[in-house]
Amino acid sequence: MSSGRKISKLMRALAAVAKKPALLNAVLDEEDEHAAAFRAESGMHNGFPELNLRDILPQSIDVEPFAFLDGGSLPTDLALIKALALKINAGKYFEIGTWRGESVANAASVVSECYTLNLSDEELKRRGLPEKYIGLHRHFSDGNPRITHLFGDSRAFDFSAFEGKMDLVFVDGDHHFDSVVNDTKTAFRLIRDGGAIIWHDYSHSPEQTRFNVAHAIWLGCPADKRKYLRAVSNTLCAVYIPFELPFSEREYPRDPQGGFKISISKTS
Repeated sequence: MSSGRKISKLMRALAAVAKKPALLNAVLDEEDEHAAAFRAESGMHNGFPELNLRDILPQSIDVEPFAFLDGGSLPTDLALIKALALKINAGKYFEIGTWRGESVANAASVVSECYTLNLSDEELKRRGLPEKYIGLHRHFSDGNPRITHLFGDSRAFDFSAFEGKMDLVFVDGDHHFDSVVNDTKTAFRLIRDGGAIIWHDYSHSPEQTRFNVAHAIWLGCPADKRKYLRAVSNTLCAVYIPFELPFSEREYPRDPQGGFKISISKTS
């Protein structure tokens, strides 16, 4: 689903909470309910077992573009996309949710054929989103010959032309529970045998699981593939990678294990 629907829903939610603060308690209660359901169904207390990002990254990787603005990914999230694409030698990439186009632009630096799905500008206008916000969509991805922009609602879009053909899928649409379940089922239809999936905003922070999303991923994932669901340290992401990598129980607070080196350069 598109970032437009996320922003529209957030605006409505904030207005509702302002009028009726008790709604915030309902949101927190819902998160608690999903945490309890996830733990009961999966047997996992803190979320999926955790892969160490350091085991996926090459020695060095560039993240470009990166806007350092609201609504986007962490630098480590984008590094994960590129590193995993390289690790599985991905030739085809599909993402749900475009926004400024940072994630697909990063993917396109290492994947030759990329697709990204978002609501059309016309639909965003119909939903009352501001013109400036709409105009910022695809800022980093427009004009890239490796990127094909697709338009539609992920709950109704016809994915048949892409099913079973994608090496890597990035799910970053509407994070409402039902939408994540739907997009997860779609992602598994899109990947080929041996393909991988990344979910953004699986975590509230790099150490805190977002249980409504974790529960939705669990329910949307085929039962025989759940053993390969993992969180990724130092990111907001979860992954499905159909081969074994070292993992551990997610813990808080986490040992930084030496950290990372980041160099910042201005681009045009």
